[in-house]
Amino acid sequence: MSSSENTYALILAGGSGTRFWPLSRNDKPKQLLDLFGDGTLLEQTLNRLAGLVPPENILILTNSLQVDAVRKVASMLPAENIFAEPAKRDTAPAVALGIGLIAARNPDAVMMVLPADQLIKDTVAYQSVMRDALEIAEKSDGLVTIGIRPTWPCPSYGYIERGDLATISGVICQHTPFEVKRFREKPDPKLAEQFLAEGGFSWNAGMFVWSLHTVIEELASHAPELADFISELRCSKDIAATVAVQFPKLTPISIDYALMENARRVLNIEATFDWDDVGSWVSIAKYLEAKGSENRANCAVSEIDSRNNIVFNSTPGTHIALLGVEDLIIVQTGDSLLIANRNQADAIKKLSEILPEELL
Repeated sequence: MSSSENTYALILAGGSGTRFWPLSRNDKPKQLLDLFGDGTLLEQTLNRLAGLVPPENILILTNSLQVDAVRKVASMLPAENIFAEPAKRDTAPAVALGIGLIAARNPDAVMMVLPADQLIKDTVAYQSVMRDALEIAEKSDGLVTIGIRPTWPCPSYGYIERGDLATISGVICQHTPFEVKRFREKPDPKLAEQFLAEGGFSWNAGMFVWSLHTVIEELASHAPELADFISELRCSKDIAATVAVQFPKLTPISIDYALMENARRVLNIEATFDWDDVGSWVSIAKYLEAKGSENRANCAVSEIDSRNNIVFNSTPGTHIALLGVEDLIIVQTGDSLLIANRNQADAIKKLSEILPEELL
């Protein structure tokens, strides 16, 4: 594997705070919440990199609303490693910004792109996978993806379809890389079941590993606007000024559409570590304590004839009691109370369209 001085990590820590309202807000989205009593998801992401990436080589991209909170969580990083995007431009421009920032420091870098809001507990297994991914990225001409073995036919994730075993000269690793046939969009439930029955499919976790040389070459072929932006950053004498002017002009597009689906060679390693994108309150439920008849809660609950409810109380000195209710999500904060049908958990983000601005 490349030396640690050439190993970099780009953590994407922007996003909105709509799915976990009222606990999350625009200035405090999922990655800045301590949902499990183990620190925020961003803290956990940083902790998993200890011993794998030097702190000075870890960069975080966020936005102006969240940058102060991110700096508090990531106080171990140099201040200049935490960068607020001047505009919302989706993941491809954000990743290009990160590539440009790293390329200006070290053109020989091998880098990981990591979401800040995923729950992964097995750090040893995680680092084993990522070390192999770094070595494969360094010694091949491919862009490496980390896939998650599907546990159910989920229609909410993108899928990666694997092909043949990859042959990479000079690489001996524990985790077998495969050539990627193609990326598959979020399927309907029937097609998702077909994917699982066929095998050879992974969930797309949004984790990527590549050498700067390879990714810049691929961007030049498939996303020249982004390649030109990276080139400007590498040559800029005032990176902040260049970003402020040029970044808002970039076309909003995801990294999957802009690059991964078009790249000449993409490789896939299937993760051996646990993984959860904790995308809704229902996802959180299985990590909360069981209470009574299939209820889950992070607090004391009194209940009679109530089942299958999710309760999250972040207001000290208050108590929640349930009577004759089921399939509810109940979240109490200092200024708000959410009561929702748990079968509509994915629609909670729609509340942002009607809530008072001071509660967003």
